[in-house]
Amino acid sequence: MSEEPSEPSGVSDPSGASGASGASGASTPSGAAETAGAPTAAEPSADRAPTPRQPSPDAASPTTGAPVAAPQTATAAPVASSPRPQAPPPRQARPPHPGGPWQPPVKRPSATAKLRPAAPPPAPPAVLAAVLATAVLSALLLGDGLGVNLLIVAVPAALAAAFAAREAGRRLRPWTATWAVGGLALLAVPALRDAGWPTFLAVVSAFALGSLALHGSRSWPGVLIGSVGLLDSIGPGVRWGWRGVRERADDSRGRWTTGIRTTVVALALLVVFGTLFASADAAFADLLGRLIPNVSIVDGPWRTFLFLVGLVGALAAARTAAAPVRWDGLTVKPGKPRARMEWALPLIVLNLLFAAFITLQLVVLLGGYEKVREATGLDHAQYARQGFWQLLWATLLTLLVIALALRWAPRGSARDRTLVRAVLGTLCVLTLVVVASALRRMDLYVDEYGLTRLRISVAAMELWLGIVFVLILAAGVFGARFLPRAIAVSAGAAVLAFGLISPDAVVAEQNVRRFEDRGSIDLAYLRDLSADAVPALDRLPEPQRSCALRTVQRELRGSDSPWYATSWGEARAAEILRERPVTVDRGTCYGLGTDGVREGEREGEQDGYERDRDEYDPY
Repeated sequence: MSEEPSEPSGVSDPSGASGASGASGASTPSGAAETAGAPTAAEPSADRAPTPRQPSPDAASPTTGAPVAAPQTATAAPVASSPRPQAPPPRQARPPHPGGPWQPPVKRPSATAKLRPAAPPPAPPAVLAAVLATAVLSALLLGDGLGVNLLIVAVPAALAAAFAAREAGRRLRPWTATWAVGGLALLAVPALRDAGWPTFLAVVSAFALGSLALHGSRSWPGVLIGSVGLLDSIGPGVRWGWRGVRERADDSRGRWTTGIRTTVVALALLVVFGTLFASADAAFADLLGRLIPNVSIVDGPWRTFLFLVGLVGALAAARTAAAPVRWDGLTVKPGKPRARMEWALPLIVLNLLFAAFITLQLVVLLGGYEKVREATGLDHAQYARQGFWQLLWATLLTLLVIALALRWAPRGSARDRTLVRAVLGTLCVLTLVVVASALRRMDLYVDEYGLTRLRISVAAMELWLGIVFVLILAAGVFGARFLPRAIAVSAGAAVLAFGLISPDAVVAEQNVRRFEDRGSIDLAYLRDLSADAVPALDRLPEPQRSCALRTVQRELRGSDSPWYATSWGEARAAEILRERPVTVDRGTCYGLGTDGVREGEREGEQDGYERDRDEYDPY
């Protein structure tokens, strides 16, 4: 018998065939065994149980030696053995269970992942230089107050964004230029006005317009979120700038060393020769002292904080310009269209209510006030005050009604669109008349009680709301594609105009004219105005002039702000008070009444009648 190649034992053969010849002499043809690739097994006897056989060393069977039952046939049939059994595949580890206590949480893509573009290349050298200039100027100039320094710091930050956008291949579009120019123009308000509240509005609006310029948003979600979207780039901007610094440092170590050495030599020359020239000429020393920021060790932490703010802000702006988040990708699904009657009937009823109210307003404005006075018992001022705030809220709520009506408006056919334009257009026109009525009431109220900061602010807001309704009417005629951006531009323009007209100066001017006409003035309120009001208050006679300007003069004399942190209004007020300083003492001011007139000098007192004093009314 020829030797068969030995096979490892211990593996069962599922075919039931053994590796040796049968005991009964019936042998399996060799061709079958060769075909199967394994030796045949002996068939057990029919009258006794099969005895298991141990594989011999010479011919090892691939089976385990277990008894194998052979088919009971007269003639031996060829038995084909099964293919060689293969080892079981290795066990694979289960994927981590998302919430399992021993597995890290699975990171899922954020809701805004589809809005974010791919990461831009590392920051180029021009961007890094502009960012560094912004940080240095922030540390040197912003620590002493706000003035023209804010505009100076914004210039290199805008250049960093422009360099990053050019490197990324972005083009300057008309709307982007509009946002950018508007933002820089708003930063001129702190340079011109001393009042803090218009300055705050201008700075916030400049930030919003600058963020819109970097994102280039168009839709309502894009304009609303894009106005503050710059905050989303603070972390990515820092990482992006650090990558740029590392790459440039690895590629050009020699250039960095040369640049630092050149800067140190230039600074040393400026310090040495600047000190010599300042000691040689007092005028040059005074000029140099005004131009150079006064930096001390005590201000170190504050200056360091301002440096980091400028650095992070400029990096965020440049990173946004290179790869802005596409907030326009956020969509708001329109509401389910309503049937015509279901949608139009409530709005038609509202239009009729507006029309009835406006008819009464026209009667009052055209001379029917006496009838209203007989019915209500209110004078002009009380009538105006009672209605202005309600009309302001009615205007705001009308905007909400229009927004919701557009969401569920029928839009299946041309007739539906015509119905929507007719109903909402009528509502906008009627609301414009309500806005005019509210402004007229405020005019009557101011004429009676005087102008204040709050009154001029809400009047300006009401006027801007009227502009918004005009833009909505234009969108109904020419299309609403530009409406979100147009309203944003109108808001920025309103804030800019509000700051440029100098509201404190307008308040002071109106109260001075009122004093000239009626002989009463609220000095306690006017002395709290900013330096912008000094030119108007300077026209008052004494002692009212000095009593109104005492606080401003004390603040200006105690201020040592440098030129870059001094507004034009503050500088002009200081010049006026140097030429004509305050001459009245505090006791004289306390002797004046609440209406700014000495006792015994009011009209009507000599006749035994004292006119009602014009107390300050904050509303």
